[in-house]
Amino acid sequence: MDPPSSAPPPPPSNGSTTPPPPDPERERLIIAIDFGTTFSGVATALTSSPNTLTVINTWPGSNNLTSEKVPSEIAYILPPAEGRTGAKNDITPEQNPLAPVKRGIKWGYQFRPEEQRLRCIKLFLDRNQKLPSWVSPLETAGMLRKSDRTVIDGVADFLSVLWGHTNECLERRYGEAFMRDVEKEFVLTVPAVWSDSAKNATLQAAERAGMGTKSEIKLISEPEAAAVYALKMTPPKGLKRGDNIIVCDAGGGTVDLISYKVTSLNPLRVEESAVGSGGLCGSAFLNYRFADYIKARIGPGVFENMREKKPKTWQMALKYFEEFVKRNFNEEEHSEVNVPLPGLPDDEEAGIDSGFLMMTAGEVAHIFEPVIKEVIALVRSQIDAVQSKGGLVSGIILVGGFGQSHHLYAQLKQTFNAAPPPPYSEQPVHDNGVHQNIEVLQPQHAWTAVVRGAALRGIEGSMVERRRSRYAYGTSYATVFDAAKHPAADRYWSPLWERWMVSDRMQWHIAKGTPISAEEPISFHYTRNFRPGQSLIVEDDLIACEDEPAPDAHIKELISVCKLTTDLGTVPRSLFTRLTTTKGVEFDNLDFELHMKIESADLVFELHVDGVKRSIQRAGAVTDSLEGLRLLILEIQGQPKVDISQA
Repeated sequence: MDPPSSAPPPPPSNGSTTPPPPDPERERLIIAIDFGTTFSGVATALTSSPNTLTVINTWPGSNNLTSEKVPSEIAYILPPAEGRTGAKNDITPEQNPLAPVKRGIKWGYQFRPEEQRLRCIKLFLDRNQKLPSWVSPLETAGMLRKSDRTVIDGVADFLSVLWGHTNECLERRYGEAFMRDVEKEFVLTVPAVWSDSAKNATLQAAERAGMGTKSEIKLISEPEAAAVYALKMTPPKGLKRGDNIIVCDAGGGTVDLISYKVTSLNPLRVEESAVGSGGLCGSAFLNYRFADYIKARIGPGVFENMREKKPKTWQMALKYFEEFVKRNFNEEEHSEVNVPLPGLPDDEEAGIDSGFLMMTAGEVAHIFEPVIKEVIALVRSQIDAVQSKGGLVSGIILVGGFGQSHHLYAQLKQTFNAAPPPPYSEQPVHDNGVHQNIEVLQPQHAWTAVVRGAALRGIEGSMVERRRSRYAYGTSYATVFDAAKHPAADRYWSPLWERWMVSDRMQWHIAKGTPISAEEPISFHYTRNFRPGQSLIVEDDLIACEDEPAPDAHIKELISVCKLTTDLGTVPRSLFTRLTTTKGVEFDNLDFELHMKIESADLVFELHVDGVKRSIQRAGAVTDSLEGLRLLILEIQGQPKVDISQA
């Protein structure tokens, strides 16, 4: 059964007349997708018109109402049990392979309020992320199992219908022939705190959704994308070289923050000045606090009866809170807020009069209070991190759905832009930044700043010169036994080196918080010995540590991030050194390096032997080898516990 759908939406408009279709042979079409916890958005741009961004704002089931985002919700409609041969067979692509909208799927705005659907499925891509209280892993697993789907299947299906709808909109704008022939480049956003495993899962889902291979899809962290848009389109007044800007991407489920230092104004270039942070304190938490408040006011029995027997009454109240209160509430202007609860009888004790429940400004502020306190704490930690390195924060840029909130803006401004001046002193006192006033900014299009910035990134490339590592990263190695440093029980005899050795020592290639440039990779140096006939495929675990300082030995508390498998079989034999032990045993020795580059939300390894780049590998995706060599392969082991980049 196909889900009900509204009439085909008109082509998206940016306020100008639609231009004639460009020549696809000279064009790249950038398709940026912000797959969010609660809402998702799509922005597109052509390389020939880099200053013109188109944000998709019409969606199936929206009754022709426009919105720059669509709920990240999906459900499967299954046929009667007696004729079923397996749920996977029930979900088949439509005729157009470029728009793989699938039968048996409802998504976005197509749901009635009481219908069950998968929510916040994005969070299940990263097992390290805490789930909000209202998201049930058991319920989600049950819905997926009933439809014979996995989490990646569910995400892939949502991205599939999202891309299918986007493609239909773009076909109306540019024509089917242009969309068939133009080179497409997809840019997906991911949270700053996403693990490498979650990034890999996101790429897998996008590949299944028809967005190209994993090696072709680009990733960018959400706060970096927001920074690209905010700094490019609405730069702070008086921005100067050396200024530090905090980007706070406050969404529905999560809040991500990263601090950037301006290194150049023309062209605009920045580097990370503090390790990014984030938390589960998005605006969706306000909805559940609002529900608890209403339940307490009218009583649990009345509340549950209303939700079951008068769902439209509750949905109207929730819609009013979502669209008006969360975005526009202002303690100075709104002494009271009247929440619509049509159909409920007057109740003087509960405060219901003529279908409205009156809330005081203080009661509304109380709903916001704990969530805003968490956001303020995250911002303060970024300020402290910047100041600990001798920097001053010039501005806080507030973006995201929750970033539109007037009350959040006012509370941040009150906290960070109204600090008292330092006490008077006859002698000049250097201001260490603790009392500085920090400007708080809400740029235009705050809700879609992330997806707009992702599209700009696809057009212009990255403006971030250096990023900071969230963890220390290294590999274990063997070294000569030293009785002053190593326990005697750990030593072993090496017949090749002919001396006592100890293994499982840690070589930390990257310290926590280290600034890393994609143009200046981190070098991992290795020395390997090979007996005649021994395999030339070597493996090393990439190890991470959150503690400072990182330990000298490999202990169980360290985190195995991924396995690096390097095939040295086709390295020219002339680069190996032939050595002989005192007993006449011959073996070959090779020195080589792995160079690691950290991009926004991506990881690249290169194999170098004798100073020459031999192969290149993007994390999670295989590319063509150089000079006929086999590739350096990054094998993701299950679900790594940390991110291998800060982004």
